Amino acid sequence: MSHPLIMQLRFSRSEFKRALEGISDADARRRFLPMNSISWNIGHMAWQEQRYWLTRLQGQIPLPRLNELVGYGQPACTPPLAEMWEAWDRITHLADPFLDTLTIQDLQEGSLS
Repeated sequence: MSHPLIMQLRFSRSEFKRALEGISDADARRRFLPMNSISWNIGHMAWQEQRYWLTRLQGQIPLPRLNELVGYGQPACTPPLAEMWEAWDRITHLADPFLDTLTIQDLQEGSLS
């Protein structure tokens, strides 16, 4: 069984997806300055999960394009919604097996680095 913090992460992911269900590509790519578009935010979430769970802890960068497109400090953009959902789904699926291995000590005592 996954650690409760990992279960909470998965719940948060599912609520994020549920909240954006049915949004059109045009709406997802629209910017309300100074904020980034919804599609950018989805990609940025994928980038964060890739960075934390795959790159820093396992040395993997399955989607290097995320670093250039929606990584920290990159210029604003309005990427296609479908592309960002595909990236997010791929990264979360790749991260999940690793997340299932984390222990209480890993998550609560700071042994991840």
